[in-house]
Amino acid sequence: MPPEWEFDLLDTSQRNYFLLLDDQIPVATLRYQLKNETCFQPDRFCVAKAYRKQGIGRSLLFKAEQVAKNNGCRLSYLVAELTAQSFYEGCGYRSCTSPFEEDGILCIGMEKIL
Repeated sequence: MPPEWEFDLLDTSQRNYFLLLDDQIPVATLRYQLKNETCFQPDRFCVAKAYRKQGIGRSLLFKAEQVAKNNGCRLSYLVAELTAQSFYEGCGYRSCTSPFEEDGILCIGMEKIL
């Protein structure tokens, strides 16, 4: 996805983010909001290429889910690129929509009971 597409109307000072640093170098990030009172919605989730396949993304997602659960959320819903579907399945998500295109990228809606 081109960098200029990464920012949208949800990027405000009131938005919630997780950021993982390795000696001041950004390694992974995740933005989230509530879809409703009990549904956590992570998005803009990424791990720097050099840090992938080390469990960092899974750990960051689980940490964010735990915070959401502690704040009363019972469900997590996200939109995944089809290329990341197996990653999210490995994190306990299941597909809940048919594939669709978002910003020119083939995606799928996925959910997980927290």
